[in-house]
This record gives sequence, structure tokens and C-alpha cells, in this order.
Amino acid sequence: MADGAKPDMPLFELLSDLLQQVESMSNQEEVELRAKIEALGLEVTKVPEQAPKHLDEKEIAAELEKLSERLDNVDKMISSAMASDPEVKSLLSSTADIWMPVITASADERRRFAATSGEGSHEEQENTKQ
Repeated sequence: MADGAKPDMPLFELLSDLLQQVESMSNQEEVELRAKIEALGLEVTKVPEQAPKHLDEKEIAAELEKLSERLDNVDKMISSAMASDPEVKSLLSSTADIWMPVITASADERRRFAATSGEGSHEEQENTKQ
């Protein structure tokens, strides 16, 4: 995955682990939910198209509108998953402290998080060498 996606990796690992737990408890494969999580992961890790260097106000507004529509789609996917399965709702509610900061972070907060995560992994590498 791209470096920009690092803060999101724990979230998707958590979602995947939770889904596996739900599947093992219910003894049923959650194909639709797995597909939604994968689609969300792909959407989050997409590399944006190269934008023109200078956007006017109308172009910025159009880009913000597109982004808003994508976020609405993500919200609908999460809401439908929560509405259709009480276990999903319970799991997402109980783990909100992990995934909400990732979703609601500003660009600066995400950069700080990425820098902190990078430093931590570097320190871990150093500790394993000793």
C-alpha cells in the first residue's frame, strides 16, 4: 500500500479481524459485508488523479461535491451494514475509539499520525536488531 494509507491499515486489519470473528461465531460467510469493507479499503487507498495546479472556485466546489458524494456512499454502506446486522453495529460501536479518529482526522492530524507510526516502526526495527 502507499505510504499515505498507513494510518488506515490498522482500521482495515481490525475490520477484517472482526469480520472473521463474526463469521466464526455465526458459522456463516459474510460475503456482502466483506465486499463492502474491501470496496471501502480500495476507495480510501486510491491515489488521487493529478489535479491542475490552479483550480478556480467552481472547480474546487465541484471537487468538494464529488468528495461529499463519496463520503455519503461510505456512510450509506456503513449504515446499511449496521442496520442489517446487530453484531456489526455492536462491534463498530465498541471499537469506535479506534476507527473514528482515522476517519475524522484532518490532513495535518493524519500526517502527524503517519509520522508517529513511521517513527514507531523504525524504533521497533532498531529494537529487534539489538
